[in-house]
Amino acid sequence: MYKILTLNAISPVYHDHLSDDQYEVSSTMENPDAIIVRSANMHGMELPQSLKAIARAGAGFNNIPVDVCTKQGIVVFNTPGANANAVKELAVAAMLLGSRDIEGGIQWVKTLADAGDKVPELVEKGKKRFTGPELRGKSLGVVGLGEVGALVANAGRGLDMNVLGYDPYISVDHAWMLSRSIGRVKNLLELLQRSDYVSVHIPLEEETRSMFNEELLMKMKQGATLLNLSRGELVDEEAVLAAIECGSLRRYVTDFPSAKLIGRKGVICIPHLGASTPESEDNCVVMASRQIDAYLKNGTIRNSVNYPNCELENILHHRIAVLHQNVPNVVTSLTTILSNYHINIGAMVNRSRGQYAYTVLDLDDTFAHKQELVSRMKSLDTVYGVRSW
Repeated sequence: MYKILTLNAISPVYHDHLSDDQYEVSSTMENPDAIIVRSANMHGMELPQSLKAIARAGAGFNNIPVDVCTKQGIVVFNTPGANANAVKELAVAAMLLGSRDIEGGIQWVKTLADAGDKVPELVEKGKKRFTGPELRGKSLGVVGLGEVGALVANAGRGLDMNVLGYDPYISVDHAWMLSRSIGRVKNLLELLQRSDYVSVHIPLEEETRSMFNEELLMKMKQGATLLNLSRGELVDEEAVLAAIECGSLRRYVTDFPSAKLIGRKGVICIPHLGASTPESEDNCVVMASRQIDAYLKNGTIRNSVNYPNCELENILHHRIAVLHQNVPNVVTSLTTILSNYHINIGAMVNRSRGQYAYTVLDLDDTFAHKQELVSRMKSLDTVYGVRSW
């Protein structure tokens, strides 16, 4: 039986993929083999020695101490694309909110509650204050054409918008998702200068933190609307407020409220609803459960954020999987240990990702002293974790 700890309430659909006869799943599990987490902050959490994997039921993973996990031989997964449709739909709503003053109009109508029969007349007189342009024929610039960005771009075309996309790292799969009528630009500046609406769909990393700063915002098309449903820290809030104040930016719609932004002119704050649909939550848990199941049972890694992905066949005899530094002679050290025990390697897979690597050894022979062999591999300075089946 594998033990799974949940740090947040998760959809019960995990039962379809983590069967009761092979998995124990609980929010109070001790010595878990894996953790499923949504938004709980794991920084500072003591990670048990039994832990082999963490699956984030969502795309972002800044609530997980990835560097610590990596050096403890813990594979961290996320679920990219599982909530993509939910975020896409909210992006469409954000464009509408950023175009017409729907929010202001709704709040104003509430003030007419005691007007009785005069409500229709007051509405007709007051509605002009909340008018705004249609989306049709306007230009939408999408920054980041991953799972969400590609769907947002296609949705823009469905609204008869002129859509531009910018992503220097777009994958072949995501490129195939895009409508052929979507224009690709070679640099971000061109997109900003041509777009009436800019929708941001990129991960938060050191190089993207506060990416939309004063310099970049001032280069946007005059009176444009900026939509941020990815991460609040991608945008310099002071710079956004200054751009709105001087009229360079018409509106900023964000899914990440802060004390600095709430109630400010030209800012619409949505309470982080991007993935808040029952369908999205189910999809994320299904993907996370499948990833954990595959990794625990045979070592397959899918959608890892710290170690290389590695698709493996079923185990025929014996398998040893090693998470290690991506430096010379590690594989030689591992095979030497096996040779000292007179064990033959039937097949070997080695994958690398930056500083880290994953080596899987399928062994032909039945052999004794397995724990001793695994301990010797774990003792190597270049090795972070070893598993055996």
